[in-house]
Amino acid sequence: MIKVQGLTKSFGRQAVLRGIDLEVPDGSITIIIGRSGGGKSVFLRHLLGLVRPDAGRIVIDGVDVTDLRSRAFDRVRERYGVVFQGGALFDSLTCAGNVAFPLREKTRLTRSEIAARVTRGLEQVGLDDVGDKYPAEVSGGMRKRVAIARALVTEPAVVFFDEPTTGLDPILVNTIHGLIGELHRRLRFTAVVVSHEIPEIFQLADTVAMLHEGRIVEIGRPEEIQASTNPIVQQFIRGEPEVRI
Repeated sequence: MIKVQGLTKSFGRQAVLRGIDLEVPDGSITIIIGRSGGGKSVFLRHLLGLVRPDAGRIVIDGVDVTDLRSRAFDRVRERYGVVFQGGALFDSLTCAGNVAFPLREKTRLTRSEIAARVTRGLEQVGLDDVGDKYPAEVSGGMRKRVAIARALVTEPAVVFFDEPTTGLDPILVNTIHGLIGELHRRLRFTAVVVSHEIPEIFQLADTVAMLHEGRIVEIGRPEEIQASTNPIVQQFIRGEPEVRI
């Protein structure tokens, strides 16, 4: 379980996170939604250990990682997979090379073992025939799939998805969401997804948390969020101009 308590962060005079409390149960998919600039990416960077909070705690599987030094957090990150916004593939590596990269960096697997894992990883995202191609030679949807395969190839316990469908058309958005859901059912990793894809994302989530101006203003099952009477939540779901209350 990931447990966040009273997390706050400011950059200079700008308060970005204003006391976040959140629990992510093992094996669940938790979606963080909210407007641009509301703190979603900063919050995710805290979970990844890339930023230290001003106050509060982050507890992962009973271990308080809030003040861990980089090498100690590296051991925690070994259990992580990350799908970065835009995919963040290496243009100089083939699709297979991109998927193999974390195995070469983080494990002592042999070359043949890595090749077998890469083949299996590409197959499970439906890309068994693109390993020799470079990212520039495949479609945007395929690049997203390669990024997902790379995140899962180390068999992580927790996978973070940062806007995994950015730049895709509505059909591909649903396709990628469906793929994430299928892989989650098969592999049972814990997932934290930052997204603004409304209403499509509700079909994927176990829990949805609405982050607004550095605070979680509503959390619950997808149907509870959709039925919320909170005007901030409803304005966001409807895609209407922001309200101030």
